[in-house]
Amino acid sequence: MSKYTLLLIALLLAFSIPEALADQNVSGYYRSNGTYVQPYVRSSPDNTVTNNYSYQGNTNPYTGQTGTNPYTHDLTSPNYTGPNSQGQVGHSGYNNGYGGSQ
Repeated sequence: MSKYTLLLIALLLAFSIPEALADQNVSGYYRSNGTYVQPYVRSSPDNTVTNNYSYQGNTNPYTGQTGTNPYTHDLTSPNYTGPNSQGQVGHSGYNNGYGGSQ
């Protein structure tokens, strides 16, 4: 094999492995109000919302659905408009110095 072929293989592996490791299976669970949430696959948590399947314009490769959520109350979103009506910042409501709570 030529060194260019090996380089091409190395580059393909470098760009494909992170994609394969980026997903997590979430088991089904019951919310506090008794609603059952079916098991699903999500992207790995990484402190940004712009690469989530539900983010507007992104496509979930498992369902084919296009995301519609702009996450306007998350600092990592280009659509950030400030804390929500409860003072929470972030898609999970974490406190980022704006009065939100964990």
